[in-house]
Order: sequence, then C-alpha cells, then structure tokens
Amino acid sequence: MFRFLSAISSSSINRLRKHLRRIPLATRPHSWLQSPSSSPSRSSIGRSRCFSGESSGRDALSYDVVIGSEVGAHILSGNVFEPRSLDELIPDWRQEGAPIKVPVSSDKFWLLTKNRALALPSPFDNKGNYVISLSQLVRWMATKAEELGVEIYPGFAASEILYDENQMVVGVATNDVGIGKDGSKRENFQRGVELRGHITLLAEGCRGSLSEKIIKNHKLREKGQGQHQTYALGIKEVWEIEEGKHDPGSVLHTIGWPLDSNTYGGSFLYHMDDRQVSIGFVVALNYRNPYLSPYDEFQKFKHHPAIRQLLEGGTVLQYGARTLNEGGFQSIPYPVFPGGAIIGCSAGYINVPKIKGTHTAMKSGMLAAEAAFKTLAEGANMDIYLENLRKSWAFEYGLVPGLAFSALEHYIFKGRLPLTLKHGKPDHQATNIADLHTPIQYPKPDGQISFDVPTSLYRSNTNHEHDQPPHLRLRDPTIPERVNLPLYAGPESRYCPARVYEYVPDEKGDLKLQINAQNCLHCKACDIKDPKQNIEWTVPEGGGGPGYTIM
Repeated sequence: MFRFLSAISSSSINRLRKHLRRIPLATRPHSWLQSPSSSPSRSSIGRSRCFSGESSGRDALSYDVVIGSEVGAHILSGNVFEPRSLDELIPDWRQEGAPIKVPVSSDKFWLLTKNRALALPSPFDNKGNYVISLSQLVRWMATKAEELGVEIYPGFAASEILYDENQMVVGVATNDVGIGKDGSKRENFQRGVELRGHITLLAEGCRGSLSEKIIKNHKLREKGQGQHQTYALGIKEVWEIEEGKHDPGSVLHTIGWPLDSNTYGGSFLYHMDDRQVSIGFVVALNYRNPYLSPYDEFQKFKHHPAIRQLLEGGTVLQYGARTLNEGGFQSIPYPVFPGGAIIGCSAGYINVPKIKGTHTAMKSGMLAAEAAFKTLAEGANMDIYLENLRKSWAFEYGLVPGLAFSALEHYIFKGRLPLTLKHGKPDHQATNIADLHTPIQYPKPDGQISFDVPTSLYRSNTNHEHDQPPHLRLRDPTIPERVNLPLYAGPESRYCPARVYEYVPDEKGDLKLQINAQNCLHCKACDIKDPKQNIEWTVPEGGGGPGYTIM
C-alpha cells in the first residue's frame, strides 16, 4: 500500500488526493486495505458492492485499483535507508516525525578469518543515509495513508488471481477462513471475498506467491531480461547492548568466515538508537552443500571474537528471516501484464552492489501509481509504468547488473570473473547430492550469544491458527522420503530458519517428513531452495505469520 500511496510525487499530491482516498488497497497474506466509504458523494472513481452468487458464492467488491502489499508486522530489512524516494514523496518527512533519526556515522568493511578481522576499504557510500527499522517506518507511513482517507484492515490474505473471459487480470480474492485442518468448515467459516479492479498492482515482496504465478502464466520473465531470479536468505536479530558499546549510526559489513570459499554471503551490523543493534547474516541460496544450515552459520558467526565482544552482556529483542532478490538487472521480468503490474521486490527491484532495495521499490511504486492514475483518468496504458521506470534514476543507477560487478566480488575474486552476466543454475538445482560433502558439525548454542531455534522463534512473535489446512504443501508427498532424504540428506530440515521441516521416525522407525507450518516465518526459502521444487508456499489463514515490531 505504501508504495502505491508513495507513488505520488509531491507536485501531484493535491491533484491526486481526492482520487487516492477513494482507491482501496487489498493486500496479500496479511492485510486488506479499502477506501473508507462507498458513498457516491465522496467518490469520483467509485466503489460498488455486489454478490457473485452463482459463480463462486463469494461477495465481490468492485474497485478501480486493487493492490497487493505487505504492511507492518511482516516487514524485515537491514536497514540502511537511502531517503531519495521519500524525499520526493514526502519532502517534509523530517518535520512530520518519520522514525528516521540516526544518520550513518561510520562505514566499515571487514574480511573475517576464524580469529581475525581484516579492515578493507568500504565499497559502499552511505553518506546521507540512515540506520532505521523498516517495520517502524512502514507503520509511520500507514498513518500518512490514513490521513489521505485510506483505512487499513490487517488479517485478510489475498490467495487467488481473478481473470475475465479474455484472461485479463481483474483483481484478487481473499482465502476462505474457518476451515479446519481436516478440510471441514468450522463454526466461524466465512467465504473469501473477491476484490475486483480495473488495475491490479502486486507488491508482495520477494518471491510473492501471486506475483510468481503471474510471471509464469504471462511469461513475463521471457518477455523481460530472460534470466531466472537468484536469491539469498537473510537472518536477523535486534539486540540491546551495553551503553558503553553503543555507537549510533555505525555501519559494518563483513565477508569471509564462517562461510567457505564456495559459498557467497556476509553479515551486517548496524547501530540504531536506544542502544539497539541490528545484526544479520545473508547466505546466497545457490550454495552447494546440502548439510549447510544458514541459521547455524549465523549463530556461529556471532562467536567471532570481534563480534562476540560487542554482544556480550546484551539481550536479544527480536528475531526474523526473509529471502531477498540477488539476480540484478538481468533477472527483472517485464513488469506489466494485462490488467496490472508488478512493483517493488516482487519484480526484483534491488540495487545489489549497494545491497539496498527500499528506495528503488518505493520509486517503482510511485511510478506505477502515476501510471495507474493516467490510465484511469486519461486513458493511457500501463506500459508507461515501464517506460517511466527506464527513464528514472532508479533504473539508471539502481538496477544496473548487480552481483557480478559488486565490490564484494571484487574483493573475493579480485576481478577474475566470467565475461558473461548469465546466471548459473537456479538455486534449487545448485544443491549437490550429500555423498559429495561431509556433514557439518555445528557448535551447541550457549544461550547467551547463540540460541536454538525454538528460542529464536519465540522472539519472532510468529503465530498461526493451528486448526487450518497447512499453507506449505507438497506437490508430491513421496519426494521427501524417496528423493530428498536419500540423495540430499533432507536439506529442508536445514535451509529453513524456523525448523518447519523435520524428519521424525514413524512407528516402524522409518524417517518421515513432518511439516510444522505453525513455525513458518514466511521467508520463502523452502519455495526457492527445495531441490525438486516440491514445496508450494501458499497463504495461511488471516494474519498468521511473524509479528515484527523493530525489524
């Protein structure tokens, strides 16, 4: 939502205010946003309510624009924030109380060995940027949306794309609620609602479930740059540390230990305000060793002497995880489809060398909204969204081919890079069979610096209704025991940072895959990394998932 409302440049706010307050916004698995009134006297674009009765038995609400977006509790990012888009959107954000208080004060870059930290020149330019909590910024932007008349209703999951007879997208539908784990209707059962719109904008974040269906069904990857997307998994904690160790605005990135030379990744450590430190670890999901556990690599990393001394005496406040796009320019799909467009991280708008995506995602939303307005009000075509994006600073500076020319690879490979920008295998195909590797023995968590998964999950505030159909589904239920376990040593039990997947013995002693869907952090790693692409991530009921407040 915010990227759509943010889609108004300051010079256009007065002209669009009346129209924007009438445009409802329906999100994907976490929020349903709609205009505050259906009164004709308040709406020049209009909203009507009807019943779809014979076709689906669901209520159908008709709008001009329907948007899928993430709001608040599911927002997780580093985050060193580049305010360029926000400067264009809300020039007075500093005076209006935005939770952006801590400017970057220093920028360090280390190469870690097991016991040493070697300082390198920082490849990043964070002058003028801020260390923030993105989830807090999103909540603040929600208040700005409400000032425009938008009402925000968390707890509704958009689970289905709606098409007309010509295969044009005409909106989304929320999932049914009140269905038991066995498929029966509970006493609180309610049918989902169809949200129909002239334009549908998908802003689900990385690896959005509806966005991926649109990309596949309309062959947008082939129509765009033609290459598959590549991903990384980011795992993050927010700590409260001792006062004498706190250095507001200090930014640190590291590469090297504990990852081996065949695995791409690194860490970040940002000092926020109130003695809080954001610390995280990122692992590219094209890693080969099926015994690797990104979660355990993160816990191990925190015991490096240069990191441990900062955390000792501190307390973990929150934990979370999320995948991020890493494919760069060559992985961006054509973002426009019949009836709408894909915006933000759903399309892969992230500046990989700068490891930033918030400002480019916001800019894409701003341009998409202006294109939507011109389409509705002036009879234009949504293709102007892509045309304007290509002309914008976001495309010129932020979406250049990313990972292959990043400074991180410059330091690691010293310029010995292939002369092609083509990706290798998709992440799920990169996993080797287990016989080619030795199991990794990770240290036992000490409960002070490193922690077991149940402890971390508690800090994520993750919650799902237990009595509902699992939202993590196996396309072929025989593959875990027939393929994944014997060939890959059950990698789903390790790549998931929430231990959703575990192999447990049945009554005969045979190992069977157990899915603990209630643990899910909605990171999407399983949807990406499963060797046979056998796991389908679908939306859970209502507002289930993590409950981030300071991430």
